Amino acid sequence: MNQTIVKRDVYQIVTDHIIELLEQGTIPWQQSWTKAGMPQNLVSKKPYRGINVFLLSSLNYTHNFFLTKKQLSNLEGKVKEGEKSHFVVFWKWPEKNTQENIEEENGRRKPPILRYYTVYNVSQCEGIPEEMIPTLPTNQNDPIETCESIIDHMPLLPEIKRGGNHAFYHPVHDYIQMPEIEAFIDSEHFYSVLFHELIHSTGHDSRLCRKEIIETNTYGTVPYSIEELTAEIGACYLTSLSGIVSLHRPFENSIAYIQGWLKKLKNDRKFIVYASSQAQRAVDFIMNYSEVTKIESVE
Repeated sequence: MNQTIVKRDVYQIVTDHIIELLEQGTIPWQQSWTKAGMPQNLVSKKPYRGINVFLLSSLNYTHNFFLTKKQLSNLEGKVKEGEKSHFVVFWKWPEKNTQENIEEENGRRKPPILRYYTVYNVSQCEGIPEEMIPTLPTNQNDPIETCESIIDHMPLLPEIKRGGNHAFYHPVHDYIQMPEIEAFIDSEHFYSVLFHELIHSTGHDSRLCRKEIIETNTYGTVPYSIEELTAEIGACYLTSLSGIVSLHRPFENSIAYIQGWLKKLKNDRKFIVYASSQAQRAVDFIMNYSEVTKIESVE
């Protein structure tokens, strides 16, 4: 197969995967929970590097240990029925000092070629000796009283489910899914993520009936971007009210999180004002303030 075609195909595979994650609303290189650990090969114990780190982390497995099918076979294990492999990319350098690997045009060594191979997560396999899978350390994060008080006193508080490796608000079934607090870097990160999801939940039709939540909006659209900015600003308000804003998740990081969406809307002078107003309205609802005013939508 032509090497140029192989190189282009691998780039496309990586690009398509990242686009797919972004379309699902997942930013693969930003995650505040670390219980699964850094992705590494189960057999060699070598950590994966570069783009492979967030490609594998974004799969949201409980343990980020992976191995090839050959390594699995050597352990006398097998892949569970119906499980699909995941790809890992690497640079293949041409051998040194061989005439066929010297560019005739300029006499320089050929550049490396991007290749890939496939791996499986340990949870996709069976027959792996239990003693081979390390026990991951957990963070001893404690609840923060001021944050818990804000959550407990929210009117019409949605159900908050614990567990898994993904944080989100489900607008149809009106619940929040959160990894366990021990899975986060620290307690402050746990509450800042939970506050973000709580802001989303205020848009439910049983609360503030925010159109950016009750209507179906895909990633990258104006309503989607407004809702994410609303949740980020609202989370900043709540972390400030709880007293943890100076410790973690500065507002600059929140802006970086959504800068891709804001670029195409930077000339819309109403956008930031509208999102900030919606965020304030959401916070007022969560804090059970008596006066929650209606905000006109962006035209």
